[in-house]
Order: sequence, then structure tokens, then C-alpha cells
Amino acid sequence: MKQEAVYRLSNSDNLVNESIDRSTPLWFEFNGRSYRGFLGDTLASALLANGVHMVGRSFKYHRPRGIMSAGAEETNAIVQLIGDDDEPNVLATTLQLYDGLNAKSVNCYPSLSWDLGVLNEWLNRFFPAGFYYKTFMWPKDQWDLFGRFIRRVAGWGVVPNSFKENRYEHRSHHCDVLIVGSGPAGLSAALSAGRAGARVMLVDNQPESGGDLLNIEYTINNMSGRSWVTSIVEELEGMENVKRLSSAIASGYYDHNLLTVLEENPTEQGVCERLWKIRAKQVVLATGALERPLAFADNDRPGIMLASSISAYCSRYAVNIGQNIVLFTNNNSAYSAAFKLVKAGAHVGAIVDLRKGVDDGIKRTAKSLGIKVFENQQIKKVYGTKHICKVDIAAFDSAEITTLDCDLLGVSGGWNPTIHLHSQSGGRPQYSESIVSFVPGDSVQAETSAGACKGLFTLSDCLSSGFEAGILAAETCGFHGEREATPECVDDFSLDITAVWQVPLPHKGARAFLDFNNDVTTKDINLAVREGYASVELVKRYTTAGMGIDQGKTGNVNIIGYLSECTKTPPGSIGTTTYRPSYSPISFGAMAGANKGNLLIPWRRTEVTQWFIDNGGHLDETGAFYRRPLFIPREGENARAAMEREAVSVRTGVGIYDSSPLGKIDIKGPDAVKFLNRLYTNAWDKLEVGSAKFGYMLYDDGRLMDDGVTCRIAEEHYLMTTGSGVADVVLRHIDYLLNCVWTDLKVYITPVTDNWTVLCVCGPKSRELLQNAGTDLPIFDKKDFAFMGSKTGRVAGLDVRVNRVGYTGELSFEIFVRARDGRRLWDKLIEAGKEFDITPVGSDTSMLLRTEKAFIAAGLEGDGYANIYDVGLGW
Repeated sequence: MKQEAVYRLSNSDNLVNESIDRSTPLWFEFNGRSYRGFLGDTLASALLANGVHMVGRSFKYHRPRGIMSAGAEETNAIVQLIGDDDEPNVLATTLQLYDGLNAKSVNCYPSLSWDLGVLNEWLNRFFPAGFYYKTFMWPKDQWDLFGRFIRRVAGWGVVPNSFKENRYEHRSHHCDVLIVGSGPAGLSAALSAGRAGARVMLVDNQPESGGDLLNIEYTINNMSGRSWVTSIVEELEGMENVKRLSSAIASGYYDHNLLTVLEENPTEQGVCERLWKIRAKQVVLATGALERPLAFADNDRPGIMLASSISAYCSRYAVNIGQNIVLFTNNNSAYSAAFKLVKAGAHVGAIVDLRKGVDDGIKRTAKSLGIKVFENQQIKKVYGTKHICKVDIAAFDSAEITTLDCDLLGVSGGWNPTIHLHSQSGGRPQYSESIVSFVPGDSVQAETSAGACKGLFTLSDCLSSGFEAGILAAETCGFHGEREATPECVDDFSLDITAVWQVPLPHKGARAFLDFNNDVTTKDINLAVREGYASVELVKRYTTAGMGIDQGKTGNVNIIGYLSECTKTPPGSIGTTTYRPSYSPISFGAMAGANKGNLLIPWRRTEVTQWFIDNGGHLDETGAFYRRPLFIPREGENARAAMEREAVSVRTGVGIYDSSPLGKIDIKGPDAVKFLNRLYTNAWDKLEVGSAKFGYMLYDDGRLMDDGVTCRIAEEHYLMTTGSGVADVVLRHIDYLLNCVWTDLKVYITPVTDNWTVLCVCGPKSRELLQNAGTDLPIFDKKDFAFMGSKTGRVAGLDVRVNRVGYTGELSFEIFVRARDGRRLWDKLIEAGKEFDITPVGSDTSMLLRTEKAFIAAGLEGDGYANIYDVGLGW
């Protein structure tokens, strides 16, 4: 293809780190057009090789956006896979190219080049930060209308139309040392820990190990960086105690050194993604660092990229993105990228440096390569809407403008150590003046950081810190290895960075973007501060900065730095926002694993569930995953009519309800009464054998946990019933109290929820129904079988326990029978009740009846907040 020939560099000795296989071409589609790439490309590198820069529109203003980075930090290149692989919110920079891939841009209508949403850009002054908090408050009764509109325009991709039959797996793993990242520090750590004999797992989000060694040409032990990586990987692969995962993103760090890792495209046939749950004795974080952009006017235009990413695309994918490149920086790393680009055959015309006094040696090297260096200068204006074509620059102390022609602008505002996992583990980042960014603080769990994610940016420091972290982790686990000399390497120069949080804007209407994902500008931060939101956490929520798909990977430090400038507060005192899992987007398929379809929520059934299914009951989950009928409609009835009919039947005749999901706990022991007195809010000393009592159980802070009935079966024997939705909660609560708090009590509990079927007959004709079914219980003797009485006997020829209760507010009898006899008893009661027009009752009807009588349900009205006085039960 003509365009690809222009942007794809020829295979030569200058591209020793090339990762693509030119012998395997791959065809793909993007926005309806066909392109060619190679095996080893990402979708982003293949698009750039074909001259495609503009790939999407921004979230709020629908501004044109181009590919900005080469990894998981990407903020703009978010695409939707379509066809058989339909999936939203996929990063083009990490999506490995495959034959037949079909993708499209998101957040644009009707097309990428002609997007009606650009109206938001024309009206941008009416949509500042927090506008939705102020705009959608009037008229007050129209929120439903606003909400529907907001839901239609919010989000990036769309939900897939069909369910993919791809196979997702979950797998658990235990190891001595888990190492996240396989750049120079990670490989060194894995090598030293592996040689010591520890069980090591090495995970990396790239398909190839090496990290920055694949992007910039280094020399280690007199061999190229790639050759060194190859030799280390070969040695690790030969160790039985080392397991290595590639294209595997460590997405979350939880308590007790539990990490989740998403492995994409495992080698096993038929497996799409695998979610690992890894428990490690020691964790070494070698996650590297991410380059951040600079904030200047219109810094979000297509054709503006991170300088290191331009170098990465050139080195690894042989893509010469620009024919005339200009770099803009405040540190030395941009020069390293420029020198690499020139060596590979690209043309770098100039480097615009915000600093004064750039190192003379660097300037001499730049001059020898034909690169002009403009010190103490800034970019004033960017030309080009859908792709950059030139820039205006000027000195800080001069109004004289110099125009530089360019079709690609590389920016480098410094480097942010990737501290996300360290923060998720509970560690608090600390600000480092030397690198103008945040580094890991004290470790809270059994974890240590190494390499660039620790703020060490020279190769020798990365290698030495990795070796040391690996051997220390192994020794902590009880292994002993020999400390070896750090490999000799030709090092790069120091960062030498000057903090610049915003380049002065040329005019009042100019905007500099800090969060490209959510269209957050420096003006938005100013507005938030003016309106009193000076805390970084409040600024985040007011402006949505750092809340997009990229989770602030490139923008957070600039946001914090600019906020510190606005509030005249040191960045270290501003602090960081909370980094939460997941580090990168995870598909719902990976989260669900094999739990799909009927396995997603495995329904629990009672002995009567099938009767409701056979008789048209409207079933749903109503607590503890039981599949229960909400109502049982007759032909032509809607939900309201069915519930009203069922409720009237209970009030005037007789109904029958399946109460089997009630939690049931058997309590025995000489201290059972003392235990109940402590557990419930009311006293239990005078409850007689054969009687039941209603009680409220509270959390430690006095809020409602559960309400239920407990009957006394014998002197030291009780049967407790609980709400079905909190049965497990109550059981854990009781178990904890007996084993950890009240260890002096001689009480023994046995969960018996599944041992009993419980059927409730309720209504004024309940006694007649039981008499018709046949019973030896004194159901008509109101004194012998009074309200809250509990007796054993026989009903319909079956041994039962019957409690006389009144949850519906009507005469009711709860009948406990062995679980295996539940359906048999149900059928006999239904048959015996035909002459009374017995009506099966659903859970929603039961709630309706309860509500009419103003009976409190702890789980519903309590909602985790109400206390005993809030619900009028202070007695």
C-alpha cells in the first residue's frame, strides 16, 4: 500500500529491536476501510504505519483526537471491536493486531470526520467543570427527562449485541515471589529470586519482556539490550521454579498480598482471557514509569504524541510517524528519544526546551545530528485541527515568534513512576523534588518497589535495584542465593527536569488540557479552586479529572502539580487521589469467568419451587439467591392485579406461602438464655417451653440487623428463625460472638435452614384449612394454642412443628416439616383448601400485607442505617 510504504521504515540494521514479522501480513478494517499490518503490530502501530492519526473524538467537547502513546496509558485511542469480536472500550495501543480485526471509533456520530457532537466544542464556554450539577436542577420534576438524555450521550462504547462464546477462565496460584513487570528491573529481580530457588511468578502487560530495553538501544555486558533480554528470558524459561506470563496486566492489589492478573490470549486453545488470583509471600513491583505530557494551548491535537512513544513505534514497529518531527520538553529524556529517531532514519528538525542551560554535551550531540535546540522557549500556538501542521514558538522573555513546520510534535513533561499497585496495597506515595513526581512511600504489605517505579531512571540503578529486590524477597521466604555483580551497562544521562505545570496561555480563550480522557483543562481546575474545591479529592470529583478509562495514568501528576500552583501549596502537601482497581479496563467476561448463564447466580430452590414454575409464578431472586415467586398471576392478570387478589384472599379467606428460605438456627446449651439476652434487645428469661418470642438483633453500632421469631423447644434448646436475606449474615455474626467475644458461654449452634420446609397458612380460615387437612393440634383452643405458641404434632399425616405467628397481620400458622416432605405437605394443603378457595401467595404480596400493618422489616426499612429508635421500637 502506498501510505504504508511512506510511513513504514525499511528493515535495516538501524532497527535491531524490531518486533514485527514482515513475512506475515495481516489485513484489518478500521472505520470501514481496509488496511494492512504485520504480525506483532498493535492496532495503533498498524494505523500509524498507514498514515492514520485521528482515531476518535473527546468525551465532552468531541474534539478530534489522535493516538498519543504506545501502551496502557493511552487516553485517546479507544475503539470498539465489531463483528464476531464485538467489545467496547478497547485500547488500540495494547490490542494485538490479528487477521480480520474490525474496529471503529467511538463517541462520534454520524462519522469520525463529521461529528454532530462538535456542537459541544462550539459552545464549550457553557460546559465548564461541574456544569451538570448546576444545569439539571431545574425544573425539578424533569430529572427523568435529563437522565435519559445523559445516559444516551455518556460512556464510550456500546454494549455488545450478542454474547460471545469465548471461554473465560479463573485460576488461583500461590508463589513465594510475585514480580510485576519484566523490564530491566523486573527481569533482574526474577533472575536473582529464581536462582535462589524461590517459587517465582513473573507477569508483564507486554507481549515481549524487556520494557524500555526494546525502545532504546542500550548495551549490557557488551551485548545489545535485546540480546541481554533474550538470554535472561531463556534462563528463566529453563527454571522449573519460575512461571512467566506475558500480555498479563496486574489489575489489582488487595489485602494479604492477593493480586489479580488478567492474562490476555493465553496459549491454550479456546481460552480468550484468564483472570489469575495470585497469593504471594513477597511482591516486587517493577512496573516502570509513564511519560507525561505538557500543558500548553491546544495540546490535544492529533499529531501530538509522547516523545517516548514516537521512539517506541519507530524502534519496535518500524513506523516513521512523522516526516518532520519537533519535540517539546522540560527534561533530558526527549533528547534520548530524538537521537534514537535520527539514528533510525527519521527527521527531527528541532527540540523546543522550556529550560535554560541545557547540558552542553547534549547540545553538541543534537547539533551533530542536525537538530536545532531552542532553549528557554515555549510553544505559543498549534496549527491544524484534524492534524498538526506547524507550531509557533517564542522565548519566555520575548514577543518574537518563530514558526516551525512539523507534522508531528513529541512532548515530554517528565516521568511518573507507576505507583498504582503500591497505592492499592495501602502505601502512601511521597513527592520527590528530584524527579518532579510521586514515588512509593513505606510499604504496608510484604512488598517492595524496584527500578523506574521507585524513581530510579538510569539503567544501572534499575538493574541493581531489581537484583537486590529479588534476592531480598527470596531470603525473606527462606531461600539463600549469592549476590552477583550488577551487569555492566552504558548508561543514559540523568533526567535533569524543571517543573512546568502549565505553559502560559497566549489569550483568554486558549485551553490547555490536563485530562484528555475527560476534557479537563487548567481552566477547570481554576474554577474548582475558586468555588472552594481545593482538596485534590474534591477537585477530582468536581472536574472528573482522572476518572476516565485511563484512570489518570498520564494526567494525574500534572493535575496535582497545577493544583499546587493554583493554591500555592507544595505538591507533596496536595497529595494524590486514591488509585483503585482495576489498573486497566477488564471485560465482564473475564470477571465472570465460567459463571455465565444459569451459573452466574446459581438459584437456590425449595421443595416447592417447581410447583410455582409449573403454575405460572413470576419468579425472581428475593434474598440469599432463592428463586422465589413474587406473585402467581392468573391468565390475563398483571402484577398489581395478582398481588391485590392474593392480599384480599389472605385478609378474607386463606392463603398459603412458602417460607422455607427463612434462616433457621438450632441453639443448645446451659447458657442459651444468657446468650439470647445478650444477642437480642429484649429479655428471654421468662419465655416458657412451647412458646415463641419476637426479637430484634442489632449490629455493634446499634443499627438494625435482623428481626425474627425464636421458640423454646426445651429448657436448654431453642430454634431461631431469621430473615432469608440475612440468614448467612446472622449466622456469621453469632458464630463470631461465640468464638471470639463471648468465649465463656456454653452454647452450641447448628444451622438447619436446609433441613426444614416451612409453609405458612394465613387468613381467618386458617383453622378450618388445618382441620380439613387433618391435625391433632388444638388449633381452635385459643388459650392452649395462643398467639406465639409453638407445638409439635401432626398435619396431613406428617410430623410437624407449628408456630402460631402473624407476620401478615392475620391469623397464621407456620408449619415446619422435614425438607423432603415439603412438597407432599404443600400438595395436601392445597387439596384441603380448595373448598376455601386457598390462594398461593408470593413474596411481593407478603411484603404488601406486612406494610399495610406497619410491621418493620429490618433488612428493608433498616437499610443498614436505621437504629431501634428510628423505627419506633425503643421499648
